[in-house]
Amino acid sequence: MFDEVTTLAWVVIFGLAMAAVAMVGSVTLLLREQTLERLLLPLIGLAAGSLLGGAFFHLLPEGAMRSEGLDVWVSLAAGFVAFFVLEQFLHWHHCHQAVSRHKPVGHLILLADGIHNFIGGIAVGGAFVIDTRLGVITWLVAAVHEIPQELGDFGILIHSGWSHGSALAYNVASGLTFLVGGLVAIVGENVVDVHLLLPFAAGNFIYIASSDLIPQLKSTDARAQVEYFAALMLGLVAVLAVA
Repeated sequence: MFDEVTTLAWVVIFGLAMAAVAMVGSVTLLLREQTLERLLLPLIGLAAGSLLGGAFFHLLPEGAMRSEGLDVWVSLAAGFVAFFVLEQFLHWHHCHQAVSRHKPVGHLILLADGIHNFIGGIAVGGAFVIDTRLGVITWLVAAVHEIPQELGDFGILIHSGWSHGSALAYNVASGLTFLVGGLVAIVGENVVDVHLLLPFAAGNFIYIASSDLIPQLKSTDARAQVEYFAALMLGLVAVLAVA
């Protein structure tokens, strides 16, 4: 009973913390567009490396150790395909380019981001059910990738005509679906094999990194190529260091 209460407390704390991460988008109000453009791509490289590191160095090894047969790999594929379907049917992706290049699609962004956060909350909640340390690491990896996404999303909402207050409030509300997903993972612990949520989350991470983030790092400028590669490797090494 004590362990269940402790797990619930961790999930609530980190669920609320993820909603707070959504407030990072307000930083865009203090930056010039050129400065934001300069910072976003290295952050995207860092996020991509962190996502891949979290998937390959933490989630997959832990999932493979706790599951038998093809279950872990089927769950991995399901996690990958789930985000492909989300992207295709909602016509949305983690685009972090300069806000002036976006069309006004604020409501769609919020809907897709809410679904994405809900799925992420289920995966992280499942990690907390298994082990607190694994839950914290999984949350940190997810949060690192959320920062550049929230910067871009907040800019899109402002560019779409939303007031600063409304954009911030709805972004935070979208982030709270992460907490809902975490609570669902705890409630469904006795119904679903939470161990399979780990490779499912790994599939999510791999899809986001390979499909949405890394393609944005392509450049013909040699200096930019080195910078983006270094940022990606930094993310990988940082996550490996705590494996």
